[in-house]
Amino acid sequence: MQPKQEAKIFGIFGLLLVVQTFLDYAPAGPWDSRSFSRGVAGLLGVLLLYFSWFRFTFDRKGVAPVVKLWKNPKSSSTTVIVFGLICLVFTKFIVNSKIGESFPQPAGLIITFIGLLAIANGIYVWLISAGPLAVDEEE
Repeated sequence: MQPKQEAKIFGIFGLLLVVQTFLDYAPAGPWDSRSFSRGVAGLLGVLLLYFSWFRFTFDRKGVAPVVKLWKNPKSSSTTVIVFGLICLVFTKFIVNSKIGESFPQPAGLIITFIGLLAIANGIYVWLISAGPLAVDEEE
């Protein structure tokens, strides 16, 4: 199966698992806690969505978006940093608004973690591609 086809399958199942965390339809499981089961399924869904994004973006299997896979790291690093900042602003929004009451309790923590990882990745890529740690191609 091609990576883009797998990306679609992972994306569909990941989205279904994330959506179910809002609906409270999880079984109690062996740990006798429905909320824990929802959380485990939601985290698995986020992981599947990440795999889907990776396979769709880079057209290959893997988990680490190493810099040599990026087509244009100088401009893409800015996009990644902006995505991370949007995640942080979204976290602030869902934590401090009435809409946030419909989100699972640890959603803010998970979205903040994703945002901080994206910002760290974007800064690293900028440093080695356009920043002070960049190596000239002439060398």
